[in-house]
Amino acid sequence: MARGLNKVILIGNLGADPEIKYTPGGTAIANLRFATNENRKNREGEWGEMTEWHRVVMFGKQAETCKDYLKKGSRLYLEGRIQTRSWDDQSGKKQYMTEIVGQTMIMLDSRHDDNTSAGSSKPSSQPEPSHQQSENYRDDDLPF
Repeated sequence: MARGLNKVILIGNLGADPEIKYTPGGTAIANLRFATNENRKNREGEWGEMTEWHRVVMFGKQAETCKDYLKKGSRLYLEGRIQTRSWDDQSGKKQYMTEIVGQTMIMLDSRHDDNTSAGSSKPSSQPEPSHQQSENYRDDDLPF
């Protein structure tokens, strides 16, 4: 039997600061609003930029890195897999959410601190790009 492949590769920007939560066991979870853009022709034949929004979730040390180093507008290279979760809402109706579980993240912003004065180029203390794989978590470990 052939195995399937579930892999997503994105380059884009954060649309908001990362939202950080923790499991009861203390594992960090970062939820990211992530935007990718592409240029396309519209129906009138004019070129325009189209934005697609993605939900991305990162776990463990990578989530901590998101908390410490990322902010709205940060540019990232992300690799991960698509996952759809379901739950019953308060009225008993089944709800679904599709998200990307991040596995590899590389920060693409320059390594300069945004808070430096004009003419100064003080390097920030950003870590090397993160290439580690996220740990496996069960859905019932997640606090949402």
